[in-house]
Amino acid sequence: MTRERMLEIIRFCFVGGVSFLMDYSILFALTEFAGVYYLYSSAISFSITVVFNYWLCVIYVFKDARKQTTRRAIIFFGTGVVGLGLNQLCMWFFVDVAGLYYMIAKIFATAIVTIWNYLTKRKAVSG
Repeated sequence: MTRERMLEIIRFCFVGGVSFLMDYSILFALTEFAGVYYLYSSAISFSITVVFNYWLCVIYVFKDARKQTTRRAIIFFGTGVVGLGLNQLCMWFFVDVAGLYYMIAKIFATAIVTIWNYLTKRKAVSG
């Protein structure tokens, strides 16, 4: 693995951590304070965070992503929609089937979706 790729992965993890905190906080606030059903809160928080994450990936994570095209943005957000579906499936499974508290389930769902995100979003923003 090249030094640049290792730095890219480190930047991706940092941005992912910030995005996770944002996602986790919005999920909690919507569910606990606004009384929104956890699966709706999860979808809303995930969707808001995808936009924030895209912006950070373009300006900070992937150095060859400066010249964005409509095609790349569509691919990025398309993979985000699949990531949202995967997130929702994981949340449902971990909460309703496995019986985990929704905030713990979110940690597991995020770990699974993170792998999908790195593989697909790198391709989407870098061409």
